[in-house]
Amino acid sequence: MFCLFSSPMRAAEDPDPAAPKGAAVTVLKAQKSCFANIVEVSGTIIAREETQVRPERMGLKVAEVMVDASDSVTAGQVLAKLNLPEGGQITVQAPVGGVISASTASVGAMASGKGEALFSIIARGEFDLVGMVPTRDIQKLQVNQTARIKVIGAGEVDGKVRRLSTTVEPNSQLAQVFVGVTTNRRLLVNSSGRAQIRTGQSCGVSVPLTAILYGTAGTVVQVVRRSRVETRRVETGLMSAGQVEITSGLQEGDIVVARAGALLREGDPVRPVTASAATK
Repeated sequence: MFCLFSSPMRAAEDPDPAAPKGAAVTVLKAQKSCFANIVEVSGTIIAREETQVRPERMGLKVAEVMVDASDSVTAGQVLAKLNLPEGGQITVQAPVGGVISASTASVGAMASGKGEALFSIIARGEFDLVGMVPTRDIQKLQVNQTARIKVIGAGEVDGKVRRLSTTVEPNSQLAQVFVGVTTNRRLLVNSSGRAQIRTGQSCGVSVPLTAILYGTAGTVVQVVRRSRVETRRVETGLMSAGQVEITSGLQEGDIVVARAGALLREGDPVRPVTASAATK
C-alpha cells in the first residue's frame, strides 16, 4: 500500500518509521487488454489450377505464336497456329481464361498431343498459399476465415482460408492449409509468403513483456504489496505489441514491477514509483 502524507514537506521531514527501507522500483498496474488470436501460416505460392495445352494430333509444326508467358488470356483465345502435314493450318485455343505461366511454343518446333505442352495456363489467375501449421493451430482455423498475406516481391494481399487438411504429418505433427489469394497483381509461382489469419479475440489482464520472468520455477511476475516484493506464478496467453496476456495469477489493479529482475527477491522492501512518475 502507498503511504499518504498531508504534504510533500511533511513526507520529507517526518517519514513513517514503520515503512520498509528499500530500493526504488518502477511499478505499474495490471490492466485489462484485448488480444487478437492470430494463426500464422508460412508457405509457398502455387497455382490453384493449371491447365496444359497441347494439340490433339501428332506431327504438327508451329507456324505462329500469338502469346507469351505471363500474358493474360480469355477462354477461346487463339494461342498459336499450327501447320498440318497434309497442308493447311489449325489453331490452338485457350480452354480456360487465365495467365500463361509457361510456353514452349516456338515457330518451326514440332507439336503433338503427347509431347511437351505448348502452353500452361493458370486458370482464372487464381493462386493459393500452401503452408503447414501445428496441430494445435489447425483446430482454430475454419474455411472462409479472412487472412492478410505478405508475399515476397508482391507486398500484402488479401486472402481467405480455402481448404484444411484432415490429416497431419505423423513425424512433424503439422497439418496443411490452403489459403486462397485475392489480388489482381501478378504473383510468381513458388514465391514465399506468410499469412496472418485472425481466429478470434481474447480479453483479460495484461502486463508488459518486461514484467515477466521465466525460470526453473515457471513463469512469474513480481508484485509489490505493502511495499514488499511478492513473487506470483502466472499463466500467460497471447502476446501483442510488447504486452502479454495473463490468464491466471494476477488480478486487474495489482501493482507489478515494470522490469522484473533476479536482484529482487521474495519479501524484499522496495519504494514503488509509478511508471508515469518515473519518466518525468
